[in-house]
Formats: sequence, structure tokens, C-alpha cells
Amino acid sequence: MTIANTAVLIAAIMPGVTMGLAKVAMAGKSRRDGGYDNNNPRAFAAAQEGWRARAVAAQNNGFEALPLFAFAVLAAQFAGVDQARTDHLALAFIGVRVLYTAIYLANFAALRTLVWTVGMGLVIAIFSPTLSALF
Repeated sequence: MTIANTAVLIAAIMPGVTMGLAKVAMAGKSRRDGGYDNNNPRAFAAAQEGWRARAVAAQNNGFEALPLFAFAVLAAQFAGVDQARTDHLALAFIGVRVLYTAIYLANFAALRTLVWTVGMGLVIAIFSPTLSALF
């Protein structure tokens, strides 16, 4: 497995870890007191406030970013793009996603948007040699 493939796996796991932070923060509380309810996890997520609500939103954004990132990595590999370049860009994407999540939890909206844009730029950079290699 390449470094880029490992990065895709990490990107797939990150949303669950992000939501896990909100769940752990509620550990010890009963379902009646707002604690995690495994019988109704979406209601739990919808009832969160503050940083825990932002953790839910960051989780959702992680799931939204995942397909494009995974496809970019696979397309680059299929097209025979330099693997080291793809690996570096994929690792940079993971670093940016970790930063993005931290900024999201800290509630710095404008900075979060800038970091998200950098992340999407990295995905486009993974694609860019792929596109030229196909034509």
C-alpha cells in the first residue's frame, strides 16, 4: 500500500474520530441527560451545541471531502503520475484536514474557510498531472 493509499484510509477514519470527541465529552451522562444514545445517534448529533455541534459539522465535512480526495489519489495512480508527488500531496491534505478540524472546533470561521480552500487546492493538485496525462 502506498503512502497516498494510507492517507485515504486516514481520511476515511478522521470523521469518526472527530465525532468521537463529542461523544467522549458526554461520557458519564445518561441518555436522558444528553449523553450519547446509540439507539438514536442522529438525534444525539442534532442536539449538540457549541464545540460539539462544530465537531458534528466537521465530521460531515470530512465525509463530504473524502470521495473527491480518494478519487484524486486513485486517478493519479491509474494515470501513472509520479507516486512520490502523489504521496506528498496526499500527506499534505491529511495535515490540512487535521488543521481544518482543529480550527473548526475552535470556531475560527474565516480561517477555516481559508484552510478548506487549501485542502481543495491540494486535491486539485493531485488531479492536475492526472488530467494532463490523460490528454
